[in-house]
Amino acid sequence: MLSSVSMTLGRALLGLYFLIPGLQKAANAAETLSYMKSHDIVFAEPLMWFSTSVNIVGGLLLMSGRHIRVVAYGFVIYILLVNFLLHDFWTMQGEGVARETQNFFKNMGILAGLLVLAGHSQARKISLSGWWRSDKVILR
Repeated sequence: MLSSVSMTLGRALLGLYFLIPGLQKAANAAETLSYMKSHDIVFAEPLMWFSTSVNIVGGLLLMSGRHIRVVAYGFVIYILLVNFLLHDFWTMQGEGVARETQNFFKNMGILAGLLVLAGHSQARKISLSGWWRSDKVILR
């Protein structure tokens, strides 16, 4: 029972970790786009909107317990891309290095949590049937 509560709470908090920044990106698109362009991200605008939708949809899916394994592994890839493209502390000098180093390793901690979550979640068949149902209902 306690492990079920822990998994549900942890999954909800991980979902919020992605949902809130997704909503912030949508609300502050110009600022997000400027940050991405400052890192020479090619196709920054479409990628910004894609990452915004991934954050929002993926966060909601984690929070609601749907497609947990696929979403968790998808966010692992997302974090690796963000870390190496936007938190590249090894290319910086000055006061930004400490902040970006912290962001990089904080994200690696989140990535570790996603790997644990994915490892403890059952694989779900990719199907249009019952896509809206919780993984617990589907996997019984």
